[in-house]
Amino acid sequence: MLLENLTKALADQTRLRILLLLVGKEELCVCELTQALQLAQPKISRHLAVLRETGLLLDRKTGLWVYYRLHPELPCWVLDSLDSLRLGSEGTQPYQEDRQRLTTAIRQSEICCA
Repeated sequence: MLLENLTKALADQTRLRILLLLVGKEELCVCELTQALQLAQPKISRHLAVLRETGLLLDRKTGLWVYYRLHPELPCWVLDSLDSLRLGSEGTQPYQEDRQRLTTAIRQSEICCA
């Protein structure tokens, strides 16, 4: 993982919001991210593709659904940086609202993505 790849990925607010939602989660479905971020699915998918191409994310497809997770082989300094950013974003917008909407989206996805 190159520092330049990480900083380019974090430079876009949508990608930063996606990454902060994935920190500490096993994986999230595109539908959960769409609901949490309140953005169109094509926009979310475009940003997920960038994050996957930089090596930050892995995806898996199950039927119609695509799930994303942080790459398990990310260096510790990247995981520590993302966790620090997540902690620093607590209580600030739009990150706090994203997390609240994600909680609701996860409950709903247990029905739609199952």
